[in-house]
Amino acid sequence: MKRGTIFSRGVRGIAAVALGIVLARAAFAGETPSGKRPNVLFLVVDDLRPELPCYGKKQVVAPNITALAASGFVFERAYCQVPVCGASRASLLTGLRPTRYRFLTYSTWAQQDAPGIVTLPEHFRRHGYTTISLGKVFHHQQDCPQSWSEPAWRPRPEHRGRDYMLPENVAIAARDPRGLGPAYECADVSDDAYRDGKIALRAIQELRRLKEKGRPFFLAVGFLKPHLPFNAPKRYWDLYPPGSVHPASNSYPPKDAPKQALHNWMELRSYYGIPKKGRLSDEMAETLVRGYYACISYTDAQIGRVLRELKRLGLWENTIIVLWGDHGWNLREHGLWCKHCLFETSLHAPLIVRVPGLGEGKRTKALVEFLDIYPSLCELAGLPLPKHLDGTSFVPLLKDPTLPGKSAVFSRYHGGDSVKTDRFRYTFWTTPRGQQIAHMLYDHVVDPGENTNVVEVAKYRSVVQHLARLLRSVKTHVPSTPRPAPRSRRLSTRTTR
Repeated sequence: MKRGTIFSRGVRGIAAVALGIVLARAAFAGETPSGKRPNVLFLVVDDLRPELPCYGKKQVVAPNITALAASGFVFERAYCQVPVCGASRASLLTGLRPTRYRFLTYSTWAQQDAPGIVTLPEHFRRHGYTTISLGKVFHHQQDCPQSWSEPAWRPRPEHRGRDYMLPENVAIAARDPRGLGPAYECADVSDDAYRDGKIALRAIQELRRLKEKGRPFFLAVGFLKPHLPFNAPKRYWDLYPPGSVHPASNSYPPKDAPKQALHNWMELRSYYGIPKKGRLSDEMAETLVRGYYACISYTDAQIGRVLRELKRLGLWENTIIVLWGDHGWNLREHGLWCKHCLFETSLHAPLIVRVPGLGEGKRTKALVEFLDIYPSLCELAGLPLPKHLDGTSFVPLLKDPTLPGKSAVFSRYHGGDSVKTDRFRYTFWTTPRGQQIAHMLYDHVVDPGENTNVVEVAKYRSVVQHLARLLRSVKTHVPSTPRPAPRSRRLSTRTTR
C-alpha cells in the first residue's frame, strides 16, 4: 500500500476522486463566497471524545456545537495519531506521524521532536496571515513560537492549581506539589471565573481587533475542558442531576486482551479523593461522568460566545471553522478512565469543519486522520502544500461525502501501533528492535465495544496477517533514527497537562 493514499484504487474510485477534487477547487479555490481569502478559526477542545449530540449522544447538552455541526461538515470517523494531548497536538500541527522516538507523551515539545518543520499556523503566517494562539493549542505555551504573529497567550488560574474556586479545594491544591485538588468541582460562579470563560472573552476581543486590521487571520483557540479536574459552574452540573447519567456498562477488560492494552489511569488517581488502586465506587464513577458532561456543556457555551461574535462582526461567511478534540477519553469502558490506550474510546475524536459554501449540513463515515487537517486547510485557503506532510486533503469529501475516504488510519502509543479499517482495529506491541510481543484484533461489525480480542480466532488469521503487514508498511513503526537528544530549554516550565 502506498503511504498517504486516501482513496481506494479502483477505477471508479479514482475517477470519483478526480471529479471531487476538480469540483471542490472550482467551488472554493482559496476564496470564500465574499471573494476574500478565508480566515481560519481553529477551535481545540482538550480531552473531548465524540460525546456530543451530533455524534448520537443526545443526553449531552451542547447546543452551540450542535448548531455548528448542522451548518458545517461532521466527520463521523476521525482519529487522532496519539492518545495523549501533547503528542497528538504536535503531530497534527506539524503534519507528521508519530514514531517510536517522536511524539510520545503529554509533555511533547514539537520544536524538539520535529526541528525545522514548518507548523500549520507558521505556514499560514508565512503566507500573509495574522496567526494568534489563545489558551492551550500546543501543549506548551512557548512551543514553536515562530508559529504565531504574537506571543501565545494563556490565562493564569485564579489560584495556584487548576481552576479551583471553592476555598476547601483551593487549600487542598495548595498543599499538592502539582497544584492538584479534587477531581471535580461544582461551584456557583460565573462562566468567566474559570479559565475557559476567560479564553472565550479574550477570543472575542481578538476577533474585534482582527476585524479592524482587515488581514486574513488564523485564530487558534484552545479550551481546557473537559480535561481533569472536572471543574465547571454549578449551572452546568444542574443539567445532569444525580441518577441521570451512567458510566459505561462494559467496565471490564476485554476478553483475552493483552496486558499491554490496559493501564492504571494514574492521571485520574493523582487527584485528591481518588483511590490509588482498585475500582471506583459506582457513586464516584457517576459523579465523574456528570462532571465530564458538565464540562462539555460549559465549554460548549464558551464556543457559542465566540461563534456569536464571529457572526456579529460579519466574519461568518469569510471564515473556515475547524473544531476538534485532541483525542478520545474513557468513561469506565474496559474499567479504564482517561486516555493513554489504543482502544476506539481513546483514538476516536470529534472533527467538525465549516467551510462557507462547501459541505454545509453534511456528514461522512469515511475514515480520516488528524494528519489530514493540515493539507486540507492549505487547499481550502489556496496555499501550497509543504513537502513534509504525511496526511492527505479531505476536501473532496466536503464536496461528495459518499467518496470512500481512506482505507486505513493509523495511531500509536509508546510501543504499540494500531490500524483502523472500515471493519477492524488491529494493534501490536513491539520491542525497540521490532520484535512483536503482543497483539489484538476487534471486529467492529460484531463487537463495536471491543469486548473480545479475536486475534487468535482461526477465521481471522488472514485479516491479522494483512493488517500486520499494513502496519509495518507505515513509517510509524520502526524509525530509522533514534529520538534526538533534548535541546537546552530556557523556557517557562508552566504547563497545563
